[in-house]
Amino acid sequence: MKNPWEEIPLADYENHMQSDSVMQLQAMNELMKQQFIACPASHVMILGIAGGNGLEHITDGRFDKVYAVDVNALYLEEVVRRYANLNGVLECLCLDLKEEIAKLPHADMVIANLLIEYIGYQCFQKVIQHVSPAYVSCIIQVNLEDAWISDSPYLHVFDRLDAIHHQMDEQGLKKIMSEINYFPRNSLEYMLPNGKKLVQIDFNRYPSGLPAGCLDR
Repeated sequence: MKNPWEEIPLADYENHMQSDSVMQLQAMNELMKQQFIACPASHVMILGIAGGNGLEHITDGRFDKVYAVDVNALYLEEVVRRYANLNGVLECLCLDLKEEIAKLPHADMVIANLLIEYIGYQCFQKVIQHVSPAYVSCIIQVNLEDAWISDSPYLHVFDRLDAIHHQMDEQGLKKIMSEINYFPRNSLEYMLPNGKKLVQIDFNRYPSGLPAGCLDR
């Protein structure tokens, strides 16, 4: 069975995400700008890249390699078209993270924005253990009301996502990351319309146990 994300047109996804009732495309763009400069990484991996929102913030010489990972091959084709200026640095990988973790290369930093919701905590742990980054930056959506998809003219494009969606919370993410020796360095919240918020948590990897001073602030 196909992953539901393979059947969602990129235009519908982006129009939904940037609509006045959602405003997540704009929020994510600003947050990613900060994610790219937060850590001294030369190889960064972005999981669930979609159409490449935020890649315009990658300046010349910032990274030696940017791995853009998505399950939808058409999304990645559009990423290559939109960001031709990153040729030689950008490498797109069309992979289903639930089935093809072993194909992921190593990276110094992993960015996972609105991605863990669709693969689950356990799969995300396995991805991070395999890629073995020093730094991880995650953005999750926390739903303060019942509906997890905001209303828009494109709402029903996402109907099949119910089958793979996992509810997220801050403590749950911190817990599963601590189990594999990643501990929070900082966190922030970004309020959205319709009873939702984005929560960004940045993690550092430690060899073993919880070192002094690594709790988030």
